[in-house]
Amino acid sequence: MSTKISKLVPLTIFALFVCTSSFAFAHQPRIVESRLTTVTDPEVSKAYYGKLTGEPDIYMINASASFDLYVGVLVPDIAGQKKDVSVAIIKNGDIAHPLATLDGINFEWKQFYEPFGADTYWMGPEYKARAEAGTYEIRVWSSNNDSKYSLAIGEIEAFDFEEGMNALTLIPQLKKDFWGESPINFISSPFGWGLIIVMYLLAGIVGLIYRAILKRVAKDSPRGVAKNIGKGDRLLRLVIGVAFLLWAITTTWSPILIFFSGFAFFEAIFSWCGFYAALGKNTCPVE
Repeated sequence: MSTKISKLVPLTIFALFVCTSSFAFAHQPRIVESRLTTVTDPEVSKAYYGKLTGEPDIYMINASASFDLYVGVLVPDIAGQKKDVSVAIIKNGDIAHPLATLDGINFEWKQFYEPFGADTYWMGPEYKARAEAGTYEIRVWSSNNDSKYSLAIGEIEAFDFEEGMNALTLIPQLKKDFWGESPINFISSPFGWGLIIVMYLLAGIVGLIYRAILKRVAKDSPRGVAKNIGKGDRLLRLVIGVAFLLWAITTTWSPILIFFSGFAFFEAIFSWCGFYAALGKNTCPVE
């Protein structure tokens, strides 16, 4: 059964990505971990989340052929955040003559809501052009080099299952570290509440299949009974279901935790425990 679950979980999450409208418009998220970042596949849409720490952050693109270059800067719409992040695009090390300068200080920033993470940004200046082969340096700075920012590079939407799983891993961390919020706020996103619904449905389907198999192959033994837990065990599973769900949505949004939360609720509703069934144990009161 565990093997079947491990196969069903990624397939179900993939279906969730396909069916979620906001998924198709999302950048691939990246958390900036150093001042120097190498950008691969610069035409593919990515969002780099960083915070300046006294000096500019630098993004390097090494292009062996011409490509479409898009650069845009955003800042989070949170208390204390300044709209002063600027960007310089430098080709082949010619710092004295930047290819473009995106002046965030004098720009009229526009508010922007991103539904994938259910977050609100201020959208700053953008740059878009056909770039020739060469080395490009994208330098990000602010007035005091202490601002948070999101740097968008590329416009081609390429958001497959692997990137979806990466986003699911990063968004709770971004909620906490970049937005200063609890990961529980992700529940307002279509992807957040959609993930809970899908994993609960999957848990119910797995539970029904497992119970039906046991009823068929062990119909004359304690393993094949339709109900095998009493009121006390049902209440315990409700508590476990709530605990697993709270654990998931306040930390990492683990699909496995959400699945087992849903399975615990399934057991409470149907007065049936899969583990008890495997052992042939029954705590139902005898009528």
